Amino acid sequence: MKGKRIALAVSLACVLALVLGARWVFMQTEKDEAAPEWRPGASINKEDLKIGVIHLTDPLNEKGGYSYAHEAGIREAQQKTGLTDGQIIRKNNVGNTNLYEVEHAMRECIAEGARVIIATSWEHMDACEKLAAEYPSVIFTNASGYKQNDTNFTNYFGRIYQARYLSGIAAGLKTESGKIGYVAAMGKDNSEVTGGIDAFAIGVESVNRDARIYVKVTERWYDPAEEANAAKSLIALGCDVIAQHCDTVNPQIEAQRAGVWGVGYNSDLREDIPGTVIVSVVWNWGAYYARLIESVIDGSFTTAPYFGGISDGIVGLTSLDETLLPPGAALAVEEARERIASGEFDVFSGVMETNDGRFVGSEGETLPDSEITQGIDWYYRNVAEQ
Repeated sequence: MKGKRIALAVSLACVLALVLGARWVFMQTEKDEAAPEWRPGASINKEDLKIGVIHLTDPLNEKGGYSYAHEAGIREAQQKTGLTDGQIIRKNNVGNTNLYEVEHAMRECIAEGARVIIATSWEHMDACEKLAAEYPSVIFTNASGYKQNDTNFTNYFGRIYQARYLSGIAAGLKTESGKIGYVAAMGKDNSEVTGGIDAFAIGVESVNRDARIYVKVTERWYDPAEEANAAKSLIALGCDVIAQHCDTVNPQIEAQRAGVWGVGYNSDLREDIPGTVIVSVVWNWGAYYARLIESVIDGSFTTAPYFGGISDGIVGLTSLDETLLPPGAALAVEEARERIASGEFDVFSGVMETNDGRFVGSEGETLPDSEITQGIDWYYRNVAEQ
């Protein structure tokens, strides 16, 4: 009996080995077929190019939000570069808290022939890093992250703080209560969000030294309910302008319901939330995506991080609703925009006072990009935390 059990165990082990071996061969074949040989400096024929896009949510179900703005950029780049619908592989509703889920979505894209993976969230960064090493013939690019390698993995973002500063001018001219609310996805330790708040606050102060910015943090990039609740609490505090750095348009919806004013984010929200949005801070992701696709096709792609600004067109401000603003507001914003675009003025220049009495920066100097992207952990002097 014991001998039969041993023989059975040996047989099962052999079968398992064969299955695993076949699975390994299948995976390797799948990998090789999905990712033909590519090396830095090589070009990819446009007809052979497929792009995998990893969206946090379904862009069509959140018009005006974060994923919607990225999808608009993909479609713009597709039109500019002449790619067909069949060359874009979309994976929607890929949560950013589960590494396995993110990896799985990327692997599916590669299995379907993607030569480039566009990951739209900071939390997609670690999956990009891992799979870039595993798939050296696939190009990975990650929004807002900081990791990269020397061959096939880079990151991209924009100087959104420039547009934040401009929107702060509009908000500072609009507020009557002197209280401006700001719904923030992340706290002070996140430079992307905090730098935007500070730039906005500096813009407000440039035209209204008495106004204060009240920040309510949700601790999540995408949380429709909490974003709405944060806006409600700021409105209850007396804020008559609501700005935001979070993924949905809910803060603007709450502002409209309460009869106060709003500064939109990601997309132009005046059409969908009319009568209260004075201006929107917008991403024009297509400016980068078209550039990326063209570089892959002509062989000029490198892993140098991209950090464009107003002059590149990747970030911007919609035209102001002048019916909601005092005379001269549009001119004040436009003059500031021209100074930024020309390089005459930079938001984070000189000595800046924080809200806890410290001083940051040096006279005649501008904060380096490394600090703007990863080192701003302070609030400007007119910012209050809630």
